[in-house]
Amino acid sequence: MSAQASSGNSGNSRTQPLLRVTDLKKHFPVHRGFLSRVVGQVYAVDGVSFDIGRGETLCLVGESGCGKSTVAKTVMRLLEPTSGSVVLDGVDISRFGEGELRAHRRQMQIVFQDPYSSLNPHLSAGAIVSEPLTNFGLAAGDELEQRVASLFERVGLRADAARKYTHQFSGGQRPRRGIARALALNPGLIVADEPVSALDVSVQAQVLNLLVDLQQEFGLAYLFVSHDLAVVEHIGHRIAVMYLGRIVELADNADLFGKPLHPYSEALLAAAPLPEPGLVRERVVLQGDVPSPMTPPPGCHFHTRCLYAQPRCRVETPKLLEVEPAHWVACHLRPVGGPFERLPIATASPA
Repeated sequence: MSAQASSGNSGNSRTQPLLRVTDLKKHFPVHRGFLSRVVGQVYAVDGVSFDIGRGETLCLVGESGCGKSTVAKTVMRLLEPTSGSVVLDGVDISRFGEGELRAHRRQMQIVFQDPYSSLNPHLSAGAIVSEPLTNFGLAAGDELEQRVASLFERVGLRADAARKYTHQFSGGQRPRRGIARALALNPGLIVADEPVSALDVSVQAQVLNLLVDLQQEFGLAYLFVSHDLAVVEHIGHRIAVMYLGRIVELADNADLFGKPLHPYSEALLAAAPLPEPGLVRERVVLQGDVPSPMTPPPGCHFHTRCLYAQPRCRVETPKLLEVEPAHWVACHLRPVGGPFERLPIATASPA
């Protein structure tokens, strides 16, 4: 996929995205034996490219274990990339040391999946939210208290919540505290790693609407990780579908949900329930289990489960190509500029 792949949807006209990720890889060595020798690699992220414009939301979606959260943490440099580049606001931060990286930390913040364990339970909520401001010398004394109170109120919490500790917040309040902390430094990019996955549906909607409001108010860009297609459809401008460490489809929200072009995307959407009673999707039943990321299949990683797999799929890795305007797909059966039609089901077993 070229560095220009995925140029925005959301109506943004830009020459340089806020975030550009090119051929990002993260492989984890596997150690065994008394001498802890490296006997293999886990190919968690295996050549991912995308960009995000200012004020835009790009969602990463896929099954558990496909590499979504690893991409998010590697972009944030919480994990060191094996190779590839992460360019933030025109600066490649992928090889920066801690000293160089510190100056760019203010531009990107993260909201973790578990708002209970990701923040220190021994500190009050006010201390947690004020810590970034103190670390960067942006406020102190009364001004610090006022800014923390303002942040709490902006995310829908009372100012006196600053005196509370983690266990004193309800499940619906904890994500708001994490969002307040992420907002403290006025970043351009927030990475949200499944921030509403543990919430009730009604509370999910409240938090998602808060994120949308904050995006419109502050011009935030989001890299939003989720496995929930309903959440993704609600908040995303563009959707990137991941399978076994690779992006297999990337498109505008409406295009992805209205006309999926990759067999895996088609199967994901077919498995999602419809919101209206009586409506039923045509089922797409995948073959077998997800392969191990230690020994991914050759060629297209999805060919072992694909209903349409051909001999070429088993030996040649498909490139992520723009087969339709702003619609990128990694599939040998989707020619560039070809007409959209349902793929013919292979008669032979894809295994």
